[in-house]
Amino acid sequence: MGNSFGRKFRITTFGESHGRGLGVTIDGCPAGVPVDEEYIQAELDRRRPGQSKITTQRKEGDKVEILSGVFEGVSTGTPIGMIIMNQDQKSKDYSHIAKSFRPSHADYTYHEKYGQRDYRGGGRSSARETAARVAAGAIAKRMLAHFDIKVQAYVSQVGPLKLEKSYQELDLSQIESNIVRCPDQQVAEQMIALIDDTRLKRDTIGGVVSAVVSGAPVGLGEPVFDRLHAELGKAMLSINAAKGFEYGSGFDGVALYGSQHNDAFVTDKDGGIHTKTNRSGGIQGGISNGEDIYFRVAFKPVATIMMDQESIDVDGNAVTVSGKGRHDPCVVSRAVPIVESMAALVIADHLLLQQSTRLDQITL
Repeated sequence: MGNSFGRKFRITTFGESHGRGLGVTIDGCPAGVPVDEEYIQAELDRRRPGQSKITTQRKEGDKVEILSGVFEGVSTGTPIGMIIMNQDQKSKDYSHIAKSFRPSHADYTYHEKYGQRDYRGGGRSSARETAARVAAGAIAKRMLAHFDIKVQAYVSQVGPLKLEKSYQELDLSQIESNIVRCPDQQVAEQMIALIDDTRLKRDTIGGVVSAVVSGAPVGLGEPVFDRLHAELGKAMLSINAAKGFEYGSGFDGVALYGSQHNDAFVTDKDGGIHTKTNRSGGIQGGISNGEDIYFRVAFKPVATIMMDQESIDVDGNAVTVSGKGRHDPCVVSRAVPIVESMAALVIADHLLLQQSTRLDQITL
């Protein structure tokens, strides 16, 4: 259970970090969506390990193979199956913790829930599972592009280093101009230096990924329990190492009075309705209002650190564990395409759900 996401545009992922491979099935993708294997691969390359000095050095090509649901470059309307084979597993790096619980990992909770666990890289709990999400998200992005909806994410904070500019003040075309995926080059260099210094200290550090969805229409989101921000929150908090989600003004909004916080409605020269400000983050009453949807996701420091830590084993005995193998000193640069993919999946799902909301919008 818990391996599927979405209702109309629905994905199911499978596979483990050190198994033969990982994959995803997409059900509900409309026929006619352009499916370009090169584009999917490019998205996976943004997430894959070993891409720079500030990421894990595990060498996975993450080569995707489309198994079904695509013919002559477009989706057929039938389930789309994709698989990514593992190539660079080093399971022996985990033999020393076969019976020990690593601090802040899923070792203990998986052991208690299932009575057993795959200790090789965490098995199903590994962030490697997100490769399948990125593959599915690439197709969701293609579908959204048909409606001129764009999803962009970037690193806005690493440790104490924080971008002070809003997304409107940044040139988001510069996200891929550096290895940390921060659109401000000066701040990016400081972030890279901090992550590299953390790596050399054999420690880890956290950060924040910010995202913006532009071009989304009015009406996405379902009251009461499936509000759009709740769906986005669930999507983001399902990502490994995610510790917090906020949209619009978020927690900073509590310092404002209502008279300062409210977004006044205005009409443009064509008679369209907009809001003068966007502290709502493009969502009001759980439903998109046509403005940019923007949010932030906080990621904790990676739990595997290359130093001794006190813990216990499966028998309750005190043990000392130390990280071995290849791990990220900071996850945020690789989390950027994952955040984009999960946001795209949410928007695609609700775009399809919206088509059945009103009788005058149903066509035969």
